[in-house]
Order: sequence, then C-alpha cells, then structure tokens
Amino acid sequence: MSTLEGKTLFITGASRGIGKAIALRAARDGANVVVAAKTTEPHPKLPGTIFTAAEEVEKAGGRALACVVDVRSEEQIQAAVDKAVATFGGIDVLVNNASAISLTGTLGTPMKRYDLMHQINTRGTFACSQACLPHLLKAGNPHILNLSPPLDMQEKWFAPHVAYTMAKFGMSMCVLGMAGEFRAQGVAVNALWPRTVIATAAVQNLLGGDATVRGSRTPDIMADAAHVILTRPSRECTGNFFIDDEVLSSAGVTDLARYQMVPGAELIPDFFV
Repeated sequence: MSTLEGKTLFITGASRGIGKAIALRAARDGANVVVAAKTTEPHPKLPGTIFTAAEEVEKAGGRALACVVDVRSEEQIQAAVDKAVATFGGIDVLVNNASAISLTGTLGTPMKRYDLMHQINTRGTFACSQACLPHLLKAGNPHILNLSPPLDMQEKWFAPHVAYTMAKFGMSMCVLGMAGEFRAQGVAVNALWPRTVIATAAVQNLLGGDATVRGSRTPDIMADAAHVILTRPSRECTGNFFIDDEVLSSAGVTDLARYQMVPGAELIPDFFV
C-alpha cells in the first residue's frame, strides 16, 4: 500500500503549517481531507483559514471538508466527526496536529497558558482520538498519528519549559497507551517528530524569526514522512515514536537537501531530539 487514494483523513490544525502540508500530500493521492481547525477569518500574522486550506486540497486533487473545530470542545469535535462520516462514509486516519506552545519556565508560565497547552495538546488529542475511534475500528487500514516527541524522561527535556514538555509528552503518552489498547483490533497509533526545526508560522512569530527559519526544514519533510507511515499496514506499524528523516531513510529517501529552507544553511536541531 503506497497511496492514500480514497482514504479519509481527519487532520486537526490543518489550516496551515505541518497539518496543511500533510493534507496536501494526501490530496495529491486523491484522498478526502477533513480540515479541522479554528481559523475561519484571516489572521494578521498567521496565513490561511480552513476554507483556503480546503481550496488548496481540492486543487491538489483531493476532496475537502472544512470544519470549524476547537479541539477544546467535545461538541465541535463530535460534530465534525459526524459530518465527515456523513460526507465521506467513514474515517481512515486521524492526525492529531493541533498544538499550543510556550517555551517558558515555571515562573514565566501563566496558568492560563498552562491550561491552554494541556487542553489543546494532551486533552485535545485524547478527545479527537476518542471521537474518531469508533469509525477507525471499522476502517480497512486505520491510523492515528500524533505530532509529538519520543518519550524520554530526562531532566534536560523538562527543565527549560516544563509545562510545554508535559503537554507534548501527554500526546506521546496517548500513543503509548492507545497503541497497546487497540493493537489487537488493528488500529495503528504512532508519533512523528522532526529532527530539526520546521519553518512554520510559530517559528516565524514566536521562536526566533528569520534567523531560525534559515536553519529550518520545510513542512514537506513531515508531510512526506507522515505519508510513509500512514500507508503502512496498520497491524504491522504501531507504538512507534518516529523521527522524520529516519522514516524517509527507511523508505529509501536519503537526499534531504530539497527540504531545507536555505540550501546549505546549518540546520537547527529540534527541542526534543
């Protein structure tokens, strides 16, 4: 299996960045994509809405369904899942991409920001998985893919930004638990994380601006790695914490120069690798 043609993907945070890149890669196969995100009106600093992303999916060769989804709301999640099933007949893949970030220490993290990260990252991932699983259990090759880092309980990953690490590791703990819980039923649950910083709006606006973007790779590397994972047999590929370049290498892709924002620039490693 090397194509997502005819498959239905429910992707959170798909209006921009890595989520949209995964959506467009699937669309080129002829997949159905549920663009589940909050942005309905253009933002001054963040390009793209669920509607512009859906248009791009259609232009790339897929079918799109734009759904307003704040992953903090079980009602909005369930409504989008119900609409996806009514429109496309089921759900084959869930990509938990929606995330909030604040690289702040304990004294610099307001509880409002702490709550936001945990509600979107950990709780949102659990809630979306819970809502999609009844349909994934009926699918032919069902996958859940969380955009979260490898679980590694070392102090160095927590000390600089403990609240954010806890929220992202919560997504990874969902992988660990759900992979075991649903292995016998054939639902694959995996995590994917980048080796380097990826050039997204968050990097541009929050994490160093142009200098950081120079040392970044494009979201396409994550999209291509996700495609490799999501086209694997679900019963043979679960419970893994994948790194993007390792996934591509396993698929025979070793020249990663085309993914660099600035050819030849020194790449900046990601926080958790």
